[in-house]
Amino acid sequence: MSSDQLQRLKPGQSPHEPEKATLEGKNKFLGFWFFLGGETVLFASLFGTYLALNGPESNTSGPGPAELFGLELVFIMTVILLTSSLTSVYAIYHMKNLDFGKMQLWLGITVALGLTFLGLEIYEFYEYVMHEDHTFTSDAFGSAFYALVGFHGGHVLFGLLWIVTLMVRNSKRGLNLYNAPKFYIASLYWHFIDVVWVFIFTVVYLMGKLGG
Repeated sequence: MSSDQLQRLKPGQSPHEPEKATLEGKNKFLGFWFFLGGETVLFASLFGTYLALNGPESNTSGPGPAELFGLELVFIMTVILLTSSLTSVYAIYHMKNLDFGKMQLWLGITVALGLTFLGLEIYEFYEYVMHEDHTFTSDAFGSAFYALVGFHGGHVLFGLLWIVTLMVRNSKRGLNLYNAPKFYIASLYWHFIDVVWVFIFTVVYLMGKLGG
């Protein structure tokens, strides 16, 4: 890491795409895509397991998807998470324009929306466990459902911690060629989490509710 990489970027004196301006930054992208490939395989396995266990023969001691799910709350969660993806786009837009303050502002809004989503997901699980008596060990369907949705929730938490850590560590440093790729990759990861949720909303909630 050279001293040039740590210098604060200034408009008119810096590259338009600071996240790709160095070889180190480009290597971070390459490593990220390999990481994302592994994540995709993991989620695909969980989706496959859920679809295999989502049937009448698997619901042995609890309500099925049609009885369990309420689409109103899940729809609100979906809107919140997709909105957070849009705010992260705004953050990267300001990063490319080398406006560190506005990038931090929009990342902060992204984190607030992500925390709201996570809180609603915890509330959803609480309702299922306490009011519907449906837990991870209720039946095969319950195990597959909590594993898939809970695994995604864990990724949301990880993404939030990632973004917050970047914001705090670089609050005084500003934007430079060393941390710009990190902000950009964290934003890409957040988009990946949002895309996975769209599949969960469709495959788990919509198909489960309407198909039942």
